[in-house]
Amino acid sequence: MTHSLLFRHAAVIGAVIALSLSSAQAAQTPSEQDILRDNAAGNYLAARHASLEGDANAAAGYYLNVLKTDPHNAELLSSAFLSVLTGGDIDQASKLAEKVLATDHTNHIARLVLGVRALKQKQYSLARQDFSQSVHGPVTDLTAALLSAWARSGAGDAHAAVDDLDRLSGPDWYGVFKDLHAGLILDLGNSRKEAGKRYESAYKADPAALRTVQAYGRYLSRFGGKDAALAVYADFNKQLPDHPLVKQEIKQITDGEKLPPLVDSAQAGAAEALYGIGASIGQRGGEDLALVYLQLALYLQPSHSMALLSLADLYETLKKPELAINVYDRIPKSSPLYRSAQIQLAIDLDTLERTDEAKKRLEQVIADHPNDTEALMALGNVERERKDFTGCGDTYSKAVTTVAKPEKSNWVMFYFRGICYERSNQWPKAEADMKKALELYPDQPLVLNYLGYSWVDKGVHLEEGMDMIRRAVEQRPDDGYIVDSLGWAYFRTGNYGEAVKNLERAVQLKPDDPTINDHLGDAYWRVGRTLEAHFQWSQAVDFKPDPDELATLQKKLKEGLPPDTSSSADAIKAKKSGGGNGG
Repeated sequence: MTHSLLFRHAAVIGAVIALSLSSAQAAQTPSEQDILRDNAAGNYLAARHASLEGDANAAAGYYLNVLKTDPHNAELLSSAFLSVLTGGDIDQASKLAEKVLATDHTNHIARLVLGVRALKQKQYSLARQDFSQSVHGPVTDLTAALLSAWARSGAGDAHAAVDDLDRLSGPDWYGVFKDLHAGLILDLGNSRKEAGKRYESAYKADPAALRTVQAYGRYLSRFGGKDAALAVYADFNKQLPDHPLVKQEIKQITDGEKLPPLVDSAQAGAAEALYGIGASIGQRGGEDLALVYLQLALYLQPSHSMALLSLADLYETLKKPELAINVYDRIPKSSPLYRSAQIQLAIDLDTLERTDEAKKRLEQVIADHPNDTEALMALGNVERERKDFTGCGDTYSKAVTTVAKPEKSNWVMFYFRGICYERSNQWPKAEADMKKALELYPDQPLVLNYLGYSWVDKGVHLEEGMDMIRRAVEQRPDDGYIVDSLGWAYFRTGNYGEAVKNLERAVQLKPDDPTINDHLGDAYWRVGRTLEAHFQWSQAVDFKPDPDELATLQKKLKEGLPPDTSSSADAIKAKKSGGGNGG
């Protein structure tokens, strides 16, 4: 069968599958598998869909099924290879890579995979041959050079490995990678002084790079003295406080331990190279190649906790929380990163509506670490998002008690607790927290908006509240919620023309929010545009508001708004003529 035949039959088979699934009312049922098992076009269609959805494992299964009917189709073979590879089955990907190279000997990813397999099997000469043919641009050139150097190191020639690495020319950012890995290779080869020079060079070039800090700090703990090592970690702590790996190593060195090199073999060194480059390009939008590099790193060193964290983070970026959960679960309890992984895993569980499981995970972390601010904040966030406002107020309070002297970065815990207090009808506490948040972070737009909106909505501190909201809008003119606050403030103070103007813009910015549509409907009603008011209220109903909002909207649709007998604008006039407003 040719590739064109797949397309010819795909639409028909797709319709059959859709009808079958509709009747079964479920995806991936046994009946669907029966339909797909011997149907090449259906498998192809399913593989394409799975690929678009980012489900590499499912795509791989479907592509492999198609290949059984058309094993020499180069395009299908390439697609199956990449899906299997990004799904993490490197053994299977290696077998497919051999077939890919039989039809396309220039495929640099296939060469890379075979080189990594050879390196893992300690076939270092073969690995270097494959790496030399995997170059395809700045990133792959650097990758090939680093992996080739590690292959030569594995064969027992550290100095030749470093010489090869130093011959690589390219962009300035190559320098840190070259120096770090030269240091690791020399350190593993017991060339102490030369290793120290390369570590120091890498560290000076980028003192904020975690793995460089660890490599240099570990080296200094053995050959430079405790104080020198701790100084390196202390400088890193100023930029990124309390990283679990750094905290652990500081404790170990403080206790007098001399830490071993960051890697203990050529395979671990190659894994470190793949992790470092993969994590870097993943943060810069190169998700597809990052997946390949991280999976290859974990093939070489399955316990590489930083590679696992980076892979999970990448899945979250790709909006695949279920895949991220599986990766987080691979981090062992003995790892310093286990706690962080459990917190992120819980957040992903909540994203998948598995909130009870998420809360249990977080509660276990808190039970093990009662003063864990991050875990407490995560639990509070879950409770707040699920509208458990009494619960989240209590949880955020526990988080607040973990901070002896609140700093600017702590504004968010007071802001979130203030929201929970306000939503659970504890306004005095809410107001105090919002003021505290602004004390820590003056002019923070979210806090300005929330406090200003609340004051105006309650008819108190009207001028100050309006001023706060305007300042928030100035900072975030395209935030639909904040623009809505300004429009609603105008509504509450009786300036209906300005209310309509701002609320129309808010609806443009956030068209599917029920509250904003409700507000615009109210403003339209007050200026006599009653048909448009009914339309906006109907829109608000369609966008699934909370039950109490729904009841209010349904009443408006039947009766409209009551006559405008009073306005908060009177309070402003009273203040200007000598009167005051409530606090």
